[in-house]
Amino acid sequence: MPHRTDPDHTNTDWHAQELLLMREVMKLVGRSLAPAFVLREMLHLMSELLGLNRGRMVLADDATSGQTRDQRTASIRHAYGLTAGQVASGVYRWGEGITGRVLQTGLPAIVQDVEAEPLFLFRCVPRSQLPPQTVAFLALPIEVNGATIGVLACHRIRSRQRHLNDDLALLRILATLAGQLLQLEQLVAEETRQLEERNAALARALDTSTARYGLIGRSPALLQALGELERVSQSQATVLLLGESGTGKELFARAVHLASGRHDQPFIKVNCSAIPDTLFESELFGYERGAFTGANTARAGWFEQANGGTIFLDEIGELPLAMQSKLLRTLQEGTLVRLGGTREVKVNVRLVAATNRDLARDVQAGQFRQDLYYRLNVIPIRLPSLRERREDIRALALHFVNRANQAHERNVHLAPEAMARLETHDWPGNIRELGNLIERLVLLTDHTRVTAVALERFMPESSPPAPGAVTALDRPGTSAPPAAAGPAPDALVRDYQSANSHTAEHLRRALDQHQGNQSRAAQSLGLTLRQFSYRLRKAGLR
Repeated sequence: MPHRTDPDHTNTDWHAQELLLMREVMKLVGRSLAPAFVLREMLHLMSELLGLNRGRMVLADDATSGQTRDQRTASIRHAYGLTAGQVASGVYRWGEGITGRVLQTGLPAIVQDVEAEPLFLFRCVPRSQLPPQTVAFLALPIEVNGATIGVLACHRIRSRQRHLNDDLALLRILATLAGQLLQLEQLVAEETRQLEERNAALARALDTSTARYGLIGRSPALLQALGELERVSQSQATVLLLGESGTGKELFARAVHLASGRHDQPFIKVNCSAIPDTLFESELFGYERGAFTGANTARAGWFEQANGGTIFLDEIGELPLAMQSKLLRTLQEGTLVRLGGTREVKVNVRLVAATNRDLARDVQAGQFRQDLYYRLNVIPIRLPSLRERREDIRALALHFVNRANQAHERNVHLAPEAMARLETHDWPGNIRELGNLIERLVLLTDHTRVTAVALERFMPESSPPAPGAVTALDRPGTSAPPAAAGPAPDALVRDYQSANSHTAEHLRRALDQHQGNQSRAAQSLGLTLRQFSYRLRKAGLR
């Protein structure tokens, strides 16, 4: 490959040449962060602009198991002005020759005359192939994180108008830049490896029979519930989903719909706990024009909108007694009458209901109609809690991390020890609690890789009291809640509270304590305002 053996001229503006070289190198860095491309062009510019010929980057080879430092080798990875054969011969052990000594000591080496230096090996280029003038050899260490991982070296005609110190100063800058580019390459390679591992783990988690329903996991408890669901999906029987809050009842209800012959028809979901008592009838069964003030047009209710498909009534235990009889009639006869109307409307709807309450106990207490309970309890399917399917926590966490990263344009991932910490938690709020925690973590963490230590500040400090447990407000003579009733001032995670976590008396005393201010009463109990309002309505205190 052609190169310039002696670019010296008395009128050469070396300062301008240096500036041109650095400008061109930085342009290369701006166009591409790939070290191979930038380093090769850097060596090219060193030769063409400054006469620093046969430049090469000697970089450490991957160490093998049991290999000592003195046995390690480094090879020429990038070069300009050397043939392929000369590059292939450029392999050095630590401490071997001038290049090996720079690798070993981390100090630059200056050989004024290669013929007069006994340590110079002529390994790549024999003396006969060098210019007849006196040839110098310059070698500077390339460092990454304080460790020498390579050498930047070149030949130089000694009799030149340019000062040697100027060449050394420039080579130091270029060696530093080379180290930074190589360090960046290592970081990108490590991030890529971790991304590939996470993507592979996520693909394995999603590559299950549950994925087609949007359900994540392969634990025996989950697969048993899914098997029961698929066995009854083709029937028209009512399905009652039982289990704790946050176990994924809506996903299971949708799975019943997707696995049935109604999968191309509407799927309507209704949360009974979110509908005020006075609006139940109009929401479920619709209304005619003029049925009440503001009813300027007729409206089809949820049952009519679900005609031919599936309706999912979540938290059906919250349905008022007056509405329970009307729902039973619609289920038995397949007809409904809109509010303010007289005409019966036929509907063909598959019902899937869900509750986290003990309906049998509610029947005994007179809070739920026995005939409706039997009508709903045709095919009960119990959904497992997350603590019963711990082997699914890892797959669920990966799913939530991936979803939150995409939604918020982040690149957060969990270290193996952090994932193991998630698997040890009981998750009283089940999948919903896990998903909420992961989303908070993705939004608030300061690092892309979350360790177990970093995760701990997002984890709940303790589990909530079991429903019915005696608390400070329930004890005679107690007028104020204990200091631990709410979350700690600096806590990032609010402890999960079940729907039955506070009695009516408990709620009433909190309101009295704060002169009827619901926001402050809710805060004193460790609840959100929405949770507190829901419990007030459920206890009949609104």
